[in-house]
Amino acid sequence: MSESVKVAVRCRPFNEREKRQNEIKILDIDASSCAVTIKNPKKQQETPKTFTYDYVYDDNSKQIDVYNMTARPIVDAVLEGYNGTIFAYGQTGTGKSFSMEGVRDVPELRGIIPNSFSQIFSHINASPNKQFLVRASYLEIYNEEVRDLLSKTPKGLELKEHPETGVYVKDLSNFVVKSIQEMEQLINVGQKNRIVGATNMNDHLSRSHNLHHNS
Repeated sequence: MSESVKVAVRCRPFNEREKRQNEIKILDIDASSCAVTIKNPKKQQETPKTFTYDYVYDDNSKQIDVYNMTARPIVDAVLEGYNGTIFAYGQTGTGKSFSMEGVRDVPELRGIIPNSFSQIFSHINASPNKQFLVRASYLEIYNEEVRDLLSKTPKGLELKEHPETGVYVKDLSNFVVKSIQEMEQLINVGQKNRIVGATNMNDHLSRSHNLHHNS
C-alpha cells in the first residue's frame, strides 16, 4: 500500500438550474489518461489547460466504479492494519454528498460511506478465524468548532495532540459496532445533529464538514 496521497476528480452532470440557464460545458474528461481539460468560454482562441490526476470520472460515472477504483484499496489497507483517509473536497454544490453518501436505499446509488460499511463487514464475515473490533465516531467541524454528532448534547470539543498517538479530539464519543445496520443507525443519529445552512447553490446542502472514523 503506497503512503502517497492520491487525488481523484469527479465531474458531476448539470443540475436543473444549470440546464435552465443553458450553461456551457467547459470540461473534457479523459479517463484513459486521467486528464481533465478546461476551456475558457470567454476566450475561444486560448489554448485549453490540461491537468492530470490519479483518477478522473466524468458525469456518467457510476457510484460503484468510483468506489472500486478510489476507495476500495484504502479500505483494504485499513483491514490490513494501516491508517486510511478518504477526504472529499469541493465547492458547495459540486456533488460531495452524493459521492460520499449517495442514496442508501438504492443499491446502485450508494456512495463511498455505505459501500465501505459493506466491504468492512463482508471481510469480517469471511474471516471466521480472526477477531475484529470496529468502533465508530462521527464529528463535525463548523465555524472552526468541533462537535460530537453522536453526543446527546453536541458541543464544542478540544483538539489535542498526544506524543505517541498523534492528534485526537478530547472526549469524542465512540461506539463498538457489530453490523452494517448498527453503523447506519449511528450515521442517522449524527445526520440529525448536523448543522445545515441555506446556500445560493442549494438550500438543502450542509455548510459543515463531517468526518466518520472507523477503527
